[in-house]
Amino acid sequence: MRKVYAAIAGLLLAAAAVQMYLAAVGAFDKPRDDSSFVLHSMNGMMVIPVLSLMAAAAAAAAKAPGRQIGLTVLPLGLVVVQVLIVEVGGLFDDSTGNTTPLSLAILGLHAVNGMAVIGACELVFRRARQFAWPKPGPRSQDTAEGRPVPAS
Repeated sequence: MRKVYAAIAGLLLAAAAVQMYLAAVGAFDKPRDDSSFVLHSMNGMMVIPVLSLMAAAAAAAAKAPGRQIGLTVLPLGLVVVQVLIVEVGGLFDDSTGNTTPLSLAILGLHAVNGMAVIGACELVFRRARQFAWPKPGPRSQDTAEGRPVPAS
């Protein structure tokens, strides 16, 4: 189950990387409208949260430490923050629906938080790999190069 957890965590990291690509696709689409970001929205609102929950379930099934399971849910929490940033930023648009400097300042946090999502996914993946394939501990102090060490 540990390897399943690591594999799902790898998919989570890949989905986060794809999310940045999809944001750029939407930003450079012409003419740019709400449909420009539909793939970005679908990946961010469905794929990343589902993979985060699946990875957390796999971590729990693999008997990962509680802190690791909590960390695995962090990308989902950061996606919720992403939605809140967009909603709060929209509250400060002017009466014609155009963005104001304040709304832009708030909406800019969407990109900063997006980098936090990627960082969290990378950390989850790195720790999942360490959990799935732990490095062997240091050699026993009773041996040196496979031979017994004489008692002092």
